[in-house]
Amino acid sequence: MRIGVVTRGQVQDLDWAQRLGFRSMEWMGFHDGPAGPNHADWKRFAEKFAAEAKARDIRISAIGALYQNPLDPKQTEFARAVFRRAIEVAAHIGVKTVAGFAGAVIQTELDERGGHVVYKPFENYLPQVLAFWEPLAKLAADQGVRVAFENCPQGAYHLPLMNYNMLGQPAMWERLFNATRCENLGIEWDASHLICQFIDPVANVHKFGRKIFHVHAKDAYINRPLLEVYGLCHPGVAEHRFPGLGQANWAEIIHALLRAGYDSDLNIEGRHDPVFRDHEPNEGTPLAARKLEEAGLLIAKRVLAQYSPSPAE
Repeated sequence: MRIGVVTRGQVQDLDWAQRLGFRSMEWMGFHDGPAGPNHADWKRFAEKFAAEAKARDIRISAIGALYQNPLDPKQTEFARAVFRRAIEVAAHIGVKTVAGFAGAVIQTELDERGGHVVYKPFENYLPQVLAFWEPLAKLAADQGVRVAFENCPQGAYHLPLMNYNMLGQPAMWERLFNATRCENLGIEWDASHLICQFIDPVANVHKFGRKIFHVHAKDAYINRPLLEVYGLCHPGVAEHRFPGLGQANWAEIIHALLRAGYDSDLNIEGRHDPVFRDHEPNEGTPLAARKLEEAGLLIAKRVLAQYSPSPAE
């Protein structure tokens, strides 16, 4: 189990990760990168990027293919092409897991006043979810690749309210796994989204551990006094933080993951902590310029490294 970071698939990002002492990374931004579906000559880039990572002793633990709503009809064909290509790339360079959002079918109707009312009874649309994902899962299984769904609800980042990702709710994980025979469908697990729903991350790992294929290491904090005065939807009641600065018990989480047979890495997801976040107007700001984020990442790395086995592995 290595401690890593979530970052884009660029050589300069590998240099940045290596400088900070990380030995794993999740390749994000895949859908619009040089190996994505819009590029026929993807093998040359994928092979070069994998070689550059190996030269720096950085393991690519997963390919973050697409974090949008693949079940939105306007995106479905593109999403299918992205995941097919990501599976192909993963198999070619020896990456175990392809990740993204499962998405959701969102039904919108007009109420009697002419306004839009959005209904999200996710369980009613499980057949459509399976119709999209099972063929991709079977394609992935044939090539020795797993598909992992991140459990972010995709509401406002500090709230547990569901938006377009039906697998933000653990109850829907259960329904999905019970409805499919595709054993290579699982979860890209993130403790922060559980804490913001008042779910115990350790109990969640004990229940779903064998289906956790990849981990985003992110923490969260519930401000109980503020909650009791203003309620859950007030800003600051629930906030995401770096591991070690929130309320997750990382010793118990890592112990539970190992007990469940978890075979991948812990990749820290930055940019969410309200203190250790550089308030830049453009996400394109070079990683090396994000000094507050770097400080948070290094704190998180020290916290996680205490409990992860074989740091020199």
